[in-house]
Amino acid sequence: MRWTSTPVSDIRGTLKAPGDKSCSHRALILAALAEGRSEISGLLEGDDVRNTASAMAALGADIDQDTAGQWIVTGVGKKGLRSPAQDLDFGNSGTGSRLIMGAIAGYPIKATLVGDESLSSRPMARVIEPLQRMGARFEASPGLRLPLTEEGSSRLRAISYTPPHASAQVKSCLLLAGLRAEGVTEIHEPRQTRDHSERMLRGFGVTVDVSRNGAASNVSIEGGQSLIAQRTDVPGDPSSVAFLAAAAILSPRGGLLAEGVMSNPTRDGVFRALEMMGARIGAEETGLAAGERLIDMSFESSELTGIAVPDALVPSMIDEFPILAVLAAFASGETRVSGARELRVKESDRISAIISMLRCNGVDVEESDDGFTIQGCGGAVPGGGLVETRHDHRIAMSALIMGTAAQNPVTIDDASMIATSYPNFFQDMQALGANLSPGRT
Repeated sequence: MRWTSTPVSDIRGTLKAPGDKSCSHRALILAALAEGRSEISGLLEGDDVRNTASAMAALGADIDQDTAGQWIVTGVGKKGLRSPAQDLDFGNSGTGSRLIMGAIAGYPIKATLVGDESLSSRPMARVIEPLQRMGARFEASPGLRLPLTEEGSSRLRAISYTPPHASAQVKSCLLLAGLRAEGVTEIHEPRQTRDHSERMLRGFGVTVDVSRNGAASNVSIEGGQSLIAQRTDVPGDPSSVAFLAAAAILSPRGGLLAEGVMSNPTRDGVFRALEMMGARIGAEETGLAAGERLIDMSFESSELTGIAVPDALVPSMIDEFPILAVLAAFASGETRVSGARELRVKESDRISAIISMLRCNGVDVEESDDGFTIQGCGGAVPGGGLVETRHDHRIAMSALIMGTAAQNPVTIDDASMIATSYPNFFQDMQALGANLSPGRT
């Protein structure tokens, strides 16, 4: 599924932001655990989220799609989760698999989790080890990876835990396990990660305590609490909007209005970094959804200057570094990223994938253990490369955005995985004026 992006001179239009993937996963999981009938609107219907819906249905919830983006979930409530009749296949979804491992841990059931080649190469020790301390049991593949079989317990023990790496997935996994544990489960984060689980759990009637100490965050949840069904409106995804924004910023005649974007300080790092680089960005608050502020965001053609990305921004933009790297390639001067070693264990080794993407398109970039340094081309990125996506949707989309503004077309070797997170990517980009086509020109 090769696709090529050909340079264009005008990226312009107004689009509603696609539903946030992180919130979509959590809305389905919490509704499936709750007592009663929940309604979810604006759900992102990518492959990853659909796999989460299928997994929770196999565990006993009643999940139906009403219309596009509208889903009805009748949760298991007091009945609890059941052992699935078949393996739970998560495809490429690290979020779905890790969060559901936490949900399973507190029930006396057994489930086998599988995924595609990319997910099966990603580390699960970061959630297996604390869940084992709580009382869950695992039989995992070498390196504590998928496929694995998990056996939960009705007598889960609360723990106090400091994750070795800042990870919202680990925190959320332990909060879901803590719902069924005896005592108070505490997670101590050296740096605060995205807090969608805390916000959404409160919406489902659960008490979650959060305290801050400088950059650190302490989150705790008392076991034995029940979730109550609710109506959830999924906010727009800032990660997906970042790709559209980049295309508009790099376009000679760019102008984008993205409506209904979630505004959350644990997710807006890429926009703060872009403002530091000189990007012309506007925002207007429009309301609330799932406990999150919504804003309409505008982006215009901008001349960018390289920066040293502050370490404090890294956790709030960990998924956006591939597209930031593309923007940095078009900037004037040097852009430096450090403190981002978490990129090594995403859908691909994203640091290595970013380096390869830029170099094959004529950009000078130096790799480090926890980041990279890019020498910007001052708007004149040569392009013309064939990018190996490594089954990573964000690398694939970033390369295609590069092609809209490079001097020569940019091709990716495989576009199939884009559907995992942004199923309408091609439709939305073409509506804005991008020239994307299958094959290689």
